[in-house]
Amino acid sequence: MPRRWRRWVALAAVGAVLAGCGTAARPADEGEGAGGPRVSTEVRPIEAARRITDVRGVSVAPERPPRRVVCLVALCDDMLVELGMAPVASNSRLLTHPKFLGAERGGEVAVLPGGFLSPEPEAILSHRPDLVIGLQDTHGKLAPALKGATTFWAVQPATWEDSVRYLRDLAALTGRTQQAEAAEKRFREKLARARERRTDKTALVIFGSDENFGVATPKSDVAAGLFPGISRYPWQGRGVEGSYSLEEILARNVDVLFVESLSFKGAPAGKLSDKLARNPLWARIPAVKNGKVVEVDSEVWAKGRGTRSLGLVLDEAMAALR
Repeated sequence: MPRRWRRWVALAAVGAVLAGCGTAARPADEGEGAGGPRVSTEVRPIEAARRITDVRGVSVAPERPPRRVVCLVALCDDMLVELGMAPVASNSRLLTHPKFLGAERGGEVAVLPGGFLSPEPEAILSHRPDLVIGLQDTHGKLAPALKGATTFWAVQPATWEDSVRYLRDLAALTGRTQQAEAAEKRFREKLARARERRTDKTALVIFGSDENFGVATPKSDVAAGLFPGISRYPWQGRGVEGSYSLEEILARNVDVLFVESLSFKGAPAGKLSDKLARNPLWARIPAVKNGKVVEVDSEVWAKGRGTRSLGLVLDEAMAALR
């Protein structure tokens, strides 16, 4: 199985998949290139609306301002928390993170049966949702089963700009425009500061559950798309065959290595960095030699993809890159 596809399978098994695979970045307000140093900190006012057309050209028009939202993808949970809301049901563990709702409040949100890949339509509708938000590549097939009973919105973020746009659109539908403007402002200012402090250190984000790891690239991972603007990040997608060997990584002299340890069945599978340590090449990587291997929370780094998650990614990345 190609490694790039393997990450889709792994993330799906623990509640998320990558977004926008193979989609080119679309910088909205930067200088030349997706890694350009300039990021606007200005936030345009958001107006409440009964209908929006999202970044992919999808029209969404709930019958009423959504109050009862079911989340099939963690981006939905991220956006709702930024808006001061919570879903009535979710299949993500992101809400229990201390920077979101926390273990107690997040644990009170109903968990949808069927997991990320196959959430049950009957269970979704039992929560009487005004709006259901899922990932196009994974949940688009649910649209016929939900049609007529609720509004289904299929999202597919490829860049941080997409994530901001989705937040603004949800704010317009819910009427929580001020909350979204404040969240966007916080993220833009954080990203601008990070780019002002850009380092020449080489960073790398890898993922997996065993020695068959993959490399997160800006074209396949929203969080990885932040890195070219804050560090050296010479990792590009390689189509369906894409990934890098330890030999190639060793040759790039990686200074800081971020590791997403994934689990196929929801249970802890151990740290990926510990498993890779069995390979003698691992110890020769500069980041390993210098104690700059950072195990990160895959719920935030791989799945969140919203402004709050990406802000946490920037916090952790900049602390490690100092």
